[in-house]
Amino acid sequence: MPFNIPNLLTWARIVLIPLVVGVYYMPLPAHEQNLIATVAFVIAAITDWFDGWLARKLGQTSAFGEFLDPVADKLMVAAALVMLVKLGRADAIVAFIIIGREIAISALREWMAKIGASRSVAVSFVGKLKTTAQMIAIPLLLYHDPIGPLPVATMGMWLIWIAAVLTLWSMGYYLSKAWPEIRERTL
Repeated sequence: MPFNIPNLLTWARIVLIPLVVGVYYMPLPAHEQNLIATVAFVIAAITDWFDGWLARKLGQTSAFGEFLDPVADKLMVAAALVMLVKLGRADAIVAFIIIGREIAISALREWMAKIGASRSVAVSFVGKLKTTAQMIAIPLLLYHDPIGPLPVATMGMWLIWIAAVLTLWSMGYYLSKAWPEIRERTL
């Protein structure tokens, strides 16, 4: 495993996951729990963008980094969604759609890579939109408290449902791209 700055940022993202979840089990006022979890999640989300950019900029890309980065992303999102369901701030069906899609598409990408057809399931624009909606919705739902006149929780709820719709759309997109290979090899 290469120790470089991008991989250390990815590991930092993984280390922040227990903080996002664990803060809700600490004897703190709810507002402080929300603030700490939100800040930790936002820092983790920023490192997600920054580690990839830095790896390309410094020429420090690695097979291990390419493996670990999406794992860290999925763990971070799944942990936050499970916590949001527990807190009653997100619907379990939304969490199931988002987490289920991540598992299914990860498996699809792995299978497509094994058969040499990984380009057909490369990251798409709708996938990036889905990720953007998620990464804005989750901190809004973690923070939950209004900011002045802004109904943060309501905005987060709308965005997480939009993210769920985009999740289904992107899954359909990836499956349609992979369908020729699936049909050729399984039917």
